[in-house]
Parts: sequence; structure tokens; C-alpha cells
Amino acid sequence: MPKSKRQKLVSLTKVSKKTKEHKGAQIEAIQACADKWKYCWIFQVGNMRNAHLKTVRNLWKDSARLFLSRAAVMAKALGTTPEEEHKPGLAKLAQQIKGQVGILFTDTEPQEVIDWFKDFRQPDFARSGNRATRTIILPVGPVMQHHSDPPEPFPHNEEPQLRKLGLTTVMKKGVPTLESPHQLCVEGKVLTREQAQLLKLIGEKMVEFRVGLKARWDAESGDVVQIDDPEITLDGADVEEVEEADEDAMSE
Repeated sequence: MPKSKRQKLVSLTKVSKKTKEHKGAQIEAIQACADKWKYCWIFQVGNMRNAHLKTVRNLWKDSARLFLSRAAVMAKALGTTPEEEHKPGLAKLAQQIKGQVGILFTDTEPQEVIDWFKDFRQPDFARSGNRATRTIILPVGPVMQHHSDPPEPFPHNEEPQLRKLGLTTVMKKGVPTLESPHQLCVEGKVLTREQAQLLKLIGEKMVEFRVGLKARWDAESGDVVQIDDPEITLDGADVEEVEEADEDAMSE
């Protein structure tokens, strides 16, 4: 039987490159926001998670516009020199758009914005490359999942996966069991992929998604105000996801 011309293999991992027209549309959208809103903020994300970023966008959708695109595109939209800046003072802000950052436009008064983002924290599971925030030692006995309350032991069909991730378990009454304590991670040390996966399986969250505000531009005065937030850092685990998500993370 001849092969159907409709039968085509589509790679789900292939991502089309952004065209010049797409980048031009991004620049126009950012410049339109600069004309519309009173304040423009630069922000940095700690422990990037797309789901939490969407939550931030949804909570601010009626009073702000958020962009997380390529740094070069955002900087070009604002203008990096006094001659090129879209509005007075924006060049000072654009020169700080480097690395994995985003911009937020809003009319909300600065102190309210600062207070809101200072309080917004979402716990999540660590990834390989993150540092353990505490030492975890799994005790002798059934390996427990802490997703539920009270915790429940892993089912028997999960034992091969637990062993693959480094646990030396035995089956006792159909339950994966440790016969000696297992040190899963040590506070301050970088987590491996296996350690991060085990932490997720047992339900231990070690990181917080946060949005740190770095600087603010005022449309009325053209002034740029610096905001230091030492709690926001990006490690290898964060950068990888931001690079994957940045082009698609602009608000709709």
C-alpha cells in the first residue's frame, strides 16, 4: 500500500525561529505601552516557573502589562542611547536590561507595586543545579510521600524508580522500605538531577518563585530609580527555563 502524502512526522521539540516581523511587533507593543503607562519596571525572576509567572500576569492583567522577551529586543524598543530612546529617560533603564530580566508597565503607585511583589512568593520543587536549603535524611522504614496529609508510603510499582534514583530499598508487605537511613541531600550543596527528582517524588519543596524589582522609570519626570533586592538570584536551573520560555512569555 502506498504511503499517504498526509502522513508526516512532526517534531514536538522543534521551535520555529522568531521572524524580523515578530520582533518588530514586539518592539511596537513595548513602545505603545511606554506611551500609555506611567511607570516602567525592570524585574528579575528567582526560580523561574511558567505557571507562577502566568499567575502574576493574570493577577495584574487589568492594571499592568508584562513582557519577558529577549533582552536585546526589549532594550532596542526602549532605546539604549539618549538619541534613540523612545521617551526621555528610557535609555537609562534600557541600559540595565541585560541577562534574564523582564519589564512591567503599570499606573499603580510604586510603593503598592513594591509591597505586592515583596509578598508574592510561591514555594516549588528544586531542580538540578539549585542548592539544597536544608539537609534531608530519609529514615528507616517505608519511603513516604508528603504530598498527602497524612503522608502515605509509595506503592509497590514505584520501587524500580526509587532504586534507579539511588535509594536502596527492599519490599516489605508490598511497600518500598529502607533498612538504613538515606541522606538525600545536604544543606548548601548543589542538587543532582536524581536528588531533585527524589525531592519532588517525596513532596519536599526547597525553592521559592519570586519576582524581584530592579529599577523603575517615571514617565512624568523621566527619572530612573534603582531598587536593590539581594534575595533574587538566578542559578543554572533558572536560566535554562527562562531561555526556553522568554519568547512566549509576553502577555496576550
